[in-house]
Amino acid sequence: MHHGLIFHGETLHLLPSGALYWPARKTLAVSDLHLGKSERLARRGGSLLPPYETQATLEKLDRDLEQTAAEAVICLGDSFDDLAAAQGIEESARLWLTRLIAGRDWTWITGNHDPGPIDLGGSHRAELRLAPFTFRHIADPAETAEISGHYHPKARLAGQSRAAFLADAKRMILPAYGVYTGGLRSHDAALTDLMAKDALAFLTGPRVLAIPMPR
Repeated sequence: MHHGLIFHGETLHLLPSGALYWPARKTLAVSDLHLGKSERLARRGGSLLPPYETQATLEKLDRDLEQTAAEAVICLGDSFDDLAAAQGIEESARLWLTRLIAGRDWTWITGNHDPGPIDLGGSHRAELRLAPFTFRHIADPAETAEISGHYHPKARLAGQSRAAFLADAKRMILPAYGVYTGGLRSHDAALTDLMAKDALAFLTGPRVLAIPMPR
């Protein structure tokens, strides 16, 4: 139950999982997986959470790759909760990621949580330009045709808060894909200052619902 959207002349599919699929390029984009978050919190003396988020997030990614048959993947930064989480990933998860990466054009965009290359295959970039789009972690107000992440946007409908894509004529911000990630409400100034007044929020869930971006 994806939502089809024409964005700068290209058809994009907004998936209920929070992933973005670009059929013309057979490319799947995801943002803010934050793999290893429970381990990072425990290591730094924070909340103790059940250590299953890496497996649950990889299961979701595996399903999206199977359903779309994507040949390329763009991870829009903060794929790991920090560099130590990337380096200390469990062997089972490492092998799972290696299998997903194999045979695909896989790009890791650097985020603010995961600076530096990781030894898992794929290429590492600060940003990626695939005409007409620029993929990066944090939105640049001066850019157009931009696809980014970082903010973990969410919006409320009928009393329920959901992770959401935000889109206007210039840019799209993807929701956080990781299952343990929090969110920033769309009426936060960081988002209302960035998005145009006619921006839409596309709520994830069983099916993608489009509403005016709550402010």
